[in-house]
Amino acid sequence: MILVAIGANLPDRAGALPLVTCRAGVEALRSLPGLRVTAVSPWYRTAPVPASAQPDFCNGMARLEGDCAPEWLLDHLHAIEARAGRVRSVANAARVLDLDLIDCNDALRDGPLILPHPRAHQRGFVLLPLRDVAPDWIHPRLGLGPAALLAGLP
Repeated sequence: MILVAIGANLPDRAGALPLVTCRAGVEALRSLPGLRVTAVSPWYRTAPVPASAQPDFCNGMARLEGDCAPEWLLDHLHAIEARAGRVRSVANAARVLDLDLIDCNDALRDGPLILPHPRAHQRGFVLLPLRDVAPDWIHPRLGLGPAALLAGLP
């Protein structure tokens, strides 16, 4: 199982709202060779983390099936973001599209690509939609599922 968190809080170049951009991100995921999108969560409106004056985010999660190297997939996620108009600047900046690789077939990586995503278990905006598409997922390092991880959040 592959889990990709999807988020946006800025309109794209054509002025499309973040929800439209997130849905287009899912469609781009459907075009990745050798992978199949098997579930997409509902969309959530969430405040920026850390708290800031940025607009709220549209967040969701896609579940994919297939076999690929995590680095290959991350390269493709970054290319999808760039095509949507994302410009990487400072950490936690507002963005047109954000695709985060949360888990890739339970791979454990310590760097430079860290898997599972090193902060996924601390973020409600990741865990809520993750629970929707993979309620039985178990964090490969912590041994807890999304419901238990959510219960542990402030």
